[in-house]
Amino acid sequence: MSEAMTTEHLEHAEHAEHVAHEGTPFLIQVSMSIAIMAVVAATIGSLETIETAATLGAQNAAALSQSKASDQWAFFQAKSIKKSVHEVGSRQGGPQADALSREARRYEDESKAIKTDAEGFEHRVEEHLHEAEHHEHRHHILTMAVTLLHAAIAIATIAIITKGRKWPWHAGLALTAAGIALAGYAYV
Repeated sequence: MSEAMTTEHLEHAEHAEHVAHEGTPFLIQVSMSIAIMAVVAATIGSLETIETAATLGAQNAAALSQSKASDQWAFFQAKSIKKSVHEVGSRQGGPQADALSREARRYEDESKAIKTDAEGFEHRVEEHLHEAEHHEHRHHILTMAVTLLHAAIAIATIAIITKGRKWPWHAGLALTAAGIALAGYAYV
């Protein structure tokens, strides 16, 4: 969450404090609810930041696994080439034919293990990408929730500016409830 967003929440709380000094019970209630809305918005904004970091972490893990898979496939190809060279040599006959045939079988066995490792890394890539998508989806939902809460704070502030109109406060409360519900949905 950016520093400007944190400052914005503090400004709303400060405005609410000034209104509280005026002593009007309804405006005190509105200002207190705005302060609470600001705290909820800051909390959900922090969750949004956490999901962003988790998305990036999973994407980095996927890239690392992809790199390891590529390394293993290159190693597999090298072993396959060596196996082929030894097979060709063993087919030529001569005193080294048996030794070359054994080496070809050894390279075949080694390449099978390397192929298994490469496929395992590719599977991890898919897992990490799925995890990244999951966190990114949460991030988008939390972004919408924070946006609703910012709108709620702004609209509820209209009740203070108009010296006691109730509809902006009720609209702000409704938007706050929607923002909290949306944030909860992100984790369902």
